Amino acid sequence: EFFIAQVRLNLVRLQRHKSSRGVVFEKVGDLFNDFYNHHLPFELTNAQKRVIKEIRNDMGSNAQMNRLLQGDVGSGKTIVALMCMLLAKDNGFQSCLMAPTEILATQHFVGLTELTKEININIKLLTGSTKTSERKIIHEALENGTLDIIIGTHALLEDKVQFQNLGLAVIDEQ
Repeated sequence: EFFIAQVRLNLVRLQRHKSSRGVVFEKVGDLFNDFYNHHLPFELTNAQKRVIKEIRNDMGSNAQMNRLLQGDVGSGKTIVALMCMLLAKDNGFQSCLMAPTEILATQHFVGLTELTKEININIKLLTGSTKTSERKIIHEALENGTLDIIIGTHALLEDKVQFQNLGLAVIDEQ
């Protein structure tokens, strides 16, 4: 009886997932190509290239993508996430990266800001300790679309956080 209930539940989930439309990222644009060809500080591994290609294919379909990317610390999961966020920007969408702690969110923010300093992309950090005045600026930039990537903690889940055009959410689960 329990087994039958599990099977039914999984069928419902599968059906819901099939009918849920994802946003289509139709192109690999200038931002992605410029970063990849001129600003990437190291050569991607074959595994990273393969995963980015697989994700690109998923993002090019209209199916909703749910994907788990596993790897050791330092294996390059963050650069894969950044490349995908650049794809989102090239297609007119915003991205968010949520981390479980303020320390990790700040590390992501510092790292991604450093990696993207030579390209035209707007990245901000939102955590529980972000000052009220800065929060207002971030909220406005998210809503009017001038903020491309927001990195933060569960503060990203607050009702006041409204995106103009969110296309990709990355969750770092440690």
